[in-house]
Amino acid sequence: MTRKKVTLAYITNDSERKASFKKRKKGLIKKVSELSTLCGVEACAIIYSPYDPRPEVWPSQEGAMAVLARFRRLSEMDQCRKMVNQESFTRQRVKKAEDQCIRVRKDNKRREMENFLYQWLAGMVSLDDFDARDRGEMTWILNQILRDLTSRMAGIRNPGGNLLLQGSGSGSGSGSEALEAEDADE
Repeated sequence: MTRKKVTLAYITNDSERKASFKKRKKGLIKKVSELSTLCGVEACAIIYSPYDPRPEVWPSQEGAMAVLARFRRLSEMDQCRKMVNQESFTRQRVKKAEDQCIRVRKDNKRREMENFLYQWLAGMVSLDDFDARDRGEMTWILNQILRDLTSRMAGIRNPGGNLLLQGSGSGSGSGSEALEAEDADE
């Protein structure tokens, strides 16, 4: 029999909440035990509940005290190194999402500019449709395309794959200088 998806919300019925707490507490303790056994790490669990006056401690009170004492002996930097609270975790996620959004916007803008450029070259749009505020970005895109084309042409004209100038002894010229040198030879 398959389980239905549980909605994570406060259980209002007292008996259901208590039963769910007992089951989940048992599962949590089992997971801590498995983690400790399988990975060979010292672990402890301390669970306070409104149903018991004393907290449940795993593996034992002495074992938990030993783990906590070892943790407290660490420097403050080592103690906090991998700790994350909800607020900092949320901030990290938001920052990551914002950065990703910025990258996607830039990529979309670049593609939009390239599409406009290709449509203009095909005669499908006029420069009147171009927003003058995008001039700098269009200049950058055109320079990128020209650099790519120049390097491709240099590779085609020099089948060895290297970008050395044909007929000159220096390898320090750019692709455009290579084209100018070849034009001068002709």
